[in-house]
Amino acid sequence: MGKPKIRFKGYEDDWEQRKLSDIYASIGNAFVGTATPYYVESGHFYLESNNIKDGQINHNSEIFINDEFYEKQKDKWLHTGDMVMVQSGHVGHAAVIPEELDNSAAHALIMFRHPKEKIEPYFLNYQYQTNKSKKKIEEITTGNTIKHILASDMQEFVVDITNYDEQKKIGSYFQKLDHLITLHQRKCEETKSLKKYMLQKMFPENGNCVPKIRFSGFADAWEQRKLGEVAQEFKSGNSLKADEIDITGDYPVYGGNGLRGYTSTYNHDGEYALIGRQGALCGNMNYSVGKAYFTEHAVVVKADENNDTRFLYYMLDTMNLGQYSDQSAQPGLAVNKLVKLENQFPMKEEQQRIGWYFSNIDHLITLHQHKCDELQKLKKFMLQNMFV
Repeated sequence: MGKPKIRFKGYEDDWEQRKLSDIYASIGNAFVGTATPYYVESGHFYLESNNIKDGQINHNSEIFINDEFYEKQKDKWLHTGDMVMVQSGHVGHAAVIPEELDNSAAHALIMFRHPKEKIEPYFLNYQYQTNKSKKKIEEITTGNTIKHILASDMQEFVVDITNYDEQKKIGSYFQKLDHLITLHQRKCEETKSLKKYMLQKMFPENGNCVPKIRFSGFADAWEQRKLGEVAQEFKSGNSLKADEIDITGDYPVYGGNGLRGYTSTYNHDGEYALIGRQGALCGNMNYSVGKAYFTEHAVVVKADENNDTRFLYYMLDTMNLGQYSDQSAQPGLAVNKLVKLENQFPMKEEQQRIGWYFSNIDHLITLHQHKCDELQKLKKFMLQNMFV
């Protein structure tokens, strides 16, 4: 018995606690055993635990089975609205069978079928994602290296149930939230793919002096120059003691792997491209605007007056600078080696256009990622407050 902290208007009754066996007539295992002899390149999609994550069914990896094996499992086919749950590995992750997977066969999953009453499966699906349910599932989990839960334990598993209308509204609310999250994730990935493609096309390939894609109005060949010839600053940053770096402060501190924290002083002011100088991520790129402190683990690069720092940042990102690191236990990049590397450079005006183009793409990526993060936070908050 109890009530959630946040509810849709018009619902005030207490929720009831029910065993899943009181809700579903059939709670049992899908096929458990060796199915590899029946795998085919093209056939019936075979739903497995790898396809179930965070309340959704994904197709990141797909396995197909032949007609004979599929027909043998007819009594265990899943239908629209049925539920499945991972029973080994990332236990407790569940999903609802959508219409397009009606009559699907599954492997090594717990199946919830044949409801005894009107139930909204998405309501239960999201309830399983709450901290309360995760903790309860953890309590019935066995195994050390690989975690397991049993179908028999899930039959006794207690859930909090409200009336069907409220179930529908809650399930629909979280489905819409997930749709928005997926939408922004997709836009973020698409924009990243666009950036990767354009980085390949807007900088000349080896041996060429013009890129395949250019802004209109630019036709001159790019000139080959050494990196040290186009920069007014190309050197390592300064050392900074670990106890001078904090999680908050006046100025950001950048090391070889990006932002390390904050400190009370700065050693640079302006726009700079930063190259990771040491460690497994040496050669990775960061960009800083304004006052900041750059440590000795970063190579600080600023273009001279005839070139553009933002362009230089994106061009350096295409050069895979990590390949020039010293091969030792602690890989590192030498500034005296980097300044001698050569690449193609256009006139400053074209550099600026290219730099701002990619900067705008990065801004879009950040916007979509930020929106996605905010929606994830909202979902987490609502999961803890819209269920008992």
